[in-house]
Amino acid sequence: MDQERRKTIVREIEHWQRSKLLPEQYCDFLLNLYLEEGEKRAPTTFAGRAAVVVKRASVKQWLLTFGIFSLICFVFLYFTVFHPLLQIALSITGVYILLFIGQRYRAKNESVGIGLIGTGMLLMLGAGLYMLQLHTLEAWGWKAGLLAFCSLFWIAFGIGVRIPLLHLCGWMASFLVYAWLLSNNTESPKWFEIQLYWLPASFVFGWCSWFFHRWSRPVASILFVAGALVWFMPELYAAVFADAEFGLQLQLMVKIMAGGVLLFSLRKQWIAWVA
Repeated sequence: MDQERRKTIVREIEHWQRSKLLPEQYCDFLLNLYLEEGEKRAPTTFAGRAAVVVKRASVKQWLLTFGIFSLICFVFLYFTVFHPLLQIALSITGVYILLFIGQRYRAKNESVGIGLIGTGMLLMLGAGLYMLQLHTLEAWGWKAGLLAFCSLFWIAFGIGVRIPLLHLCGWMASFLVYAWLLSNNTESPKWFEIQLYWLPASFVFGWCSWFFHRWSRPVASILFVAGALVWFMPELYAAVFADAEFGLQLQLMVKIMAGGVLLFSLRKQWIAWVA
């Protein structure tokens, strides 16, 4: 057997072993058949691969790693004494680096890439809230504005890089901003007024799902899910912000039955939008 073919078979067996496609003992048996005498197996565990990387690292790589780590520690320790503009610039830089690396990693490992992107989005929100607290900007308007900005960015970025979950999180954050605005600008609304605050938005999301399905099915699906969430937001808003408990169970049961009837009667249309 030629060397190239043998190496290809060995790499395939190692892939089976890492992916748990075959039991460990079968992979060991097959590797022993195809490995030549004295040839070492590539490590299959994370610790083994990490040990190989550390062993092969050059002096320049070691210095660069410790330099970056020291810089990160310096930023964390002295972040509070920096000028506000420098704090904003550092936060934006950290978010950009995480999003850039995460997007690059998605081609190799989807879960790791999305994890890095999610960390970047949480850093955006967390750093913003921390800076508002640091500079005593704790009025609800500042926090609502920050969350509104984050929701718009999550929606745009989620659509742009095709991450439906991030797109949906953006809409959910915008619902929280809207609920926050209602709670601070309305006093003791009636149950029908709360319904009128939310239900028209549910139909708007349904129409947008129909409108966008010809260009992007994932976007249409998320808009449809967002519309379904808004359908039940009046009851959630009444329970959290309006402190209204009387009739909530009845309203929720009526909404569930009405939503079920509506979905069943229009099933041929909305399934075509999201399928």
